[in-house]
Formats: sequence, C-alpha cells, structure tokens
Amino acid sequence: MTTLDESALPERATIQDNTSEQRGSLGAALRAGAVFLLLGLMVVGFALAEPAFINISNLMSILQAVSVVAILGAGVTVTLAVGGFDLSIGAVAASSVMAASYAMIVWQLDAFATVPLVLAFGATIGLINSLLIVRLRVPDLLATLAVMFLLSGLQLIPTAGRSISAGLILPDGSKAAGAYDPAFLLIGRYSFSATLPMSVVLMALVALVLYVLTERTRIGRLLFATGGNEVATRLAGASPARLKTLAYVISGALASLGGIVIAARVGRGDVSSGGSLLMDAVAAALIGFAVLNLRRPNVLGTVVGAVFVGVLLNGLTMLNAPYYTQDFVKGAVLVGALALTYGLGRNGDR
Repeated sequence: MTTLDESALPERATIQDNTSEQRGSLGAALRAGAVFLLLGLMVVGFALAEPAFINISNLMSILQAVSVVAILGAGVTVTLAVGGFDLSIGAVAASSVMAASYAMIVWQLDAFATVPLVLAFGATIGLINSLLIVRLRVPDLLATLAVMFLLSGLQLIPTAGRSISAGLILPDGSKAAGAYDPAFLLIGRYSFSATLPMSVVLMALVALVLYVLTERTRIGRLLFATGGNEVATRLAGASPARLKTLAYVISGALASLGGIVIAARVGRGDVSSGGSLLMDAVAAALIGFAVLNLRRPNVLGTVVGAVFVGVLLNGLTMLNAPYYTQDFVKGAVLVGALALTYGLGRNGDR
C-alpha cells in the first residue's frame, strides 16, 4: 500500500501559490497594458495595409482630429470623478462655436475679447449645472440633459437658425459687418514647425494640467473622495458641494475651449457643429477606465481613449471602409473596453 509523504504537501502548496501569483501578476500586467498593446497592433496593422498611414502628417492629423474630443472628454472625466456626469458638454461646445462667431461677426470683437468671453460663457453654464445639482438636488443626468436641450435651442435664436459667417443677414434685416479675427483663426489652424498643430498643443496642456490637478494634488484626491464617499470628504474638512461646483465649472470651461478650437478651425458658426461630440467624449472617458487597469476616471486614460478611437477611424477611412460603420466600430470598441475593465479584470482578481 502506497503511503502519503506529508512532508511534501507544504512544498507543493508553496509551488502552487507561487504559480498562481505569477499568473495573477502576468494577467494584471496584460490588463494594465492591453489598450496600449492593441493601439500598437492597430498602428502596425494599418501601416502594413496602407504605408501612408504612418506618415507624420497623417499621425498629426489624427491628433488634431481627436484634440477637441480629448479636451471635452477631460471635462467629463472630472465630473465622473465627483460621482456626476455632464451630458451638456456637446451643447456647450456647439453653443460656444456660435457664441465666438457671433461675437466677432456681429459684435465685431477681436480674438483677445472673444476667447475670454466664450470661456466665461462655458464656465457659467457649468456653474448653472452645479447649482441645479448641488443646491436644487436635481439628479446630474436630468440637470445636464435639461441644460443640453436649453442650449441646443438657445444657440439658434439670435440668428433665426442660420449659420454665422461674414455678411450674415440678421433677423431684423441688417447685415453684419464683422469678420473672423485672423489671430483667432490661428488657434485652430496654426502649426508649430509646420507639423505640430496648435490644437494638439492645447490638448496636451489641458491633459497635463488636469493630470497634475487630479493625481498629484490634495484637491484631486478630494474630488475622487467626493465621488466615492461624501462623508469622508466632509470629515477631511472639505466641502463636497464646492468640489462638485469646481468639477462642473471645469467641464463647462473645457467644453467652451473645444468650441473655440472648432470655430477657429472651420472659420464659421455652423449650427450643426458638435453633433457627435458628446458621444465621442463620453466614449473616450469610458475607454480610459481600461487604461493601466485603473477602473476609474483618469485624464491620461481619456486622452489615450480618444487617440485609440481616432487611430481606428482614420485607419478604416484610409482603407475605404464605409462611413456608416464608424458608429458601430466606436460602440464595439467601447463595449470591448468595458468588458476588459470590469469583466476580465474581475475574473483575474478571483
């Protein structure tokens, strides 16, 4: 009869534990870098299929195309950090396009007056959102949705639903005498060293400032604490109401900055501008949850998410994929990112 060597059991158990730990560490590393790995594979695949994809001019055009989405997504990220959600950012950006155009075409203001005015407009909308949410206790989704509808209609009233460009005929029959300030147009059209667009620099600056604010300062820690446990925030000596107000004001101001970039790029106040900005910005912010397997809102992840979607859509366009498949592709990427973050990540933690 075979006897069991009990002295070998602890050694076997130790080997099994070490193997499980190694598998767990490898799985965690794969989940943390999955988005970057997929992004790298996409770049290589598109470059092999279409060599022009890897040209520096095309890569910069991708960054320029996603810059506004990343800026708006950064605002969404801040509101997600406090446990909220800003559905009005697309409408704020579109209204800012119209406001900037109206200020220069109708009021004949220059760039140095228009930019602060439009940024103040966005911050004011953010303040209104926070008053509805914090003071009147309206749920954030309902409050920002109501403001979205309000702005979508309000931006059409001053021009009777017309787009704004030089020579605009106003509702009273008069003709606007203003024009776009060339200095304003540089915001959306100027490139440093003929390769680095101004809008990409603005995106990088916004990402850097918000990264430092949210990840390296006490205010950032309190923002996340507010989203997780408001009682803990109060015990830390901070006001959740003020922190939420700060988050929505930042979101509104960034949405206006995105609108300014769009207006400077197209050189007119188009009533259809900003149509898909909300969904694209939200998608970038949510894909960001999967970056580095953080499973929480983070500015770095949002920028990476915006670039991820931009690379994917640009590559598909260069391969002549039908335009009507783009929304499906974005949805599939979002579903995959959320599954990676919450499904595979949870299974890997067991």
